[in-house]
Amino acid sequence: MLALAAGILAVALVTMFLPPPAVASGFPATLTLERAFPLNQRVELDELKARDRVRHGRFLQSSVGVVDFPVEGTYDPYRVGLYFTRVLLGSPPKEFYVQIDTGSDVLWVGCGSCNGCPQSSGLHIPLNFFDPGSSSTASLISCSDQRCSLGVQSSDAGCSNQGNQCIYTFQYGDGSGTSGYYVSDLLNFDAIVGSTVTNSSASIVFGCSISQTGDLTKSDRAVDGIFGFGQQDMSVISQLSSQGITPKVFSHCLKGDGGGGGILVLGEIVEEDIVYSPLVPSQPHYNLNLQSISVNGKALAIDPEVFATSTNRGTIVDSGTTLAYLAEEAYDPFVGAITQAVSQSVRPLLSKGTQCYLITSSVNGIFPAVSLNFAGGVSMNLKPEDYLLQQNSIVRCLT
Repeated sequence: MLALAAGILAVALVTMFLPPPAVASGFPATLTLERAFPLNQRVELDELKARDRVRHGRFLQSSVGVVDFPVEGTYDPYRVGLYFTRVLLGSPPKEFYVQIDTGSDVLWVGCGSCNGCPQSSGLHIPLNFFDPGSSSTASLISCSDQRCSLGVQSSDAGCSNQGNQCIYTFQYGDGSGTSGYYVSDLLNFDAIVGSTVTNSSASIVFGCSISQTGDLTKSDRAVDGIFGFGQQDMSVISQLSSQGITPKVFSHCLKGDGGGGGILVLGEIVEEDIVYSPLVPSQPHYNLNLQSISVNGKALAIDPEVFATSTNRGTIVDSGTTLAYLAEEAYDPFVGAITQAVSQSVRPLLSKGTQCYLITSSVNGIFPAVSLNFAGGVSMNLKPEDYLLQQNSIVRCLT
């Protein structure tokens, strides 16, 4: 199941205690609220962090365990338009920042002597290179290793024998690519079971990139690698699940503002405001059944077959891209409905083939509400700022 939800901000200010039951005819009963820490008591930061970790665990539900990752980044494509997290690999653990990508399967990071790998990042994060020789727990994956065959399922080129190393080549939808070899080493993380948080680790197979091309080489958006959250056996989710460490489910809630961030959990977030839409089974990507699009509460006249999932069509969730893309048969009616709704207040214009609007005031109150309606009665409601991009001070363009 995939949760469609806004980011969650939880702040603990008070602790609630229920008094012992008493015989009384009055209602409601009185609840006593007490501060977790007195106002005049100094509390060390480590103690506050430990308390928050325990409280965070109560928001997470799992019969096995939960792994929590920090999320940084931004949805704004004019700034960068990506979300990334931090992983700790090897012994001793070394820190790597990797893009979160539900559209691919493999975790990989840049390795020494990498051709085309950026040396610095405009995201103001330190870039590192993984060295299997400097980790006491690292080992190379040979082509005869059974785990190599799992990598072949997730790569475009498969495995060939070069020094008996299991190698890979990936090509992404934006034209960028990477190649390298597979290694096995420890992924270090905080595991949450019930209310207990423990430092833990697990042996996983991941890619060691020695060549990068396309957008992966650009320093303005550079990260150490990509964290694939796909469904194949090589994904970290599948590997940890097969070892009984975490359930085979993850929750990824994005904070929808310029500050970026959000929540990424291997496990399930328990939050009453989250609603669910079922995934389309037996698909290589995370496909959803988008059934209709509504503008100002009115469903657009779009043939349902436009949304049907097939070998080359359907609606997928891809955290590795920034914009939403619609088939032409759905995009044209959508643009037409938006333009008709605002034609009396703003001036439409085309900019490099994209529908834009010249405005002199706020978009709120002028542009209509939009809903993407999925199976299971789930609707993603979009405000104007969710489907418009600000090109300059007076031009807004449809994404």
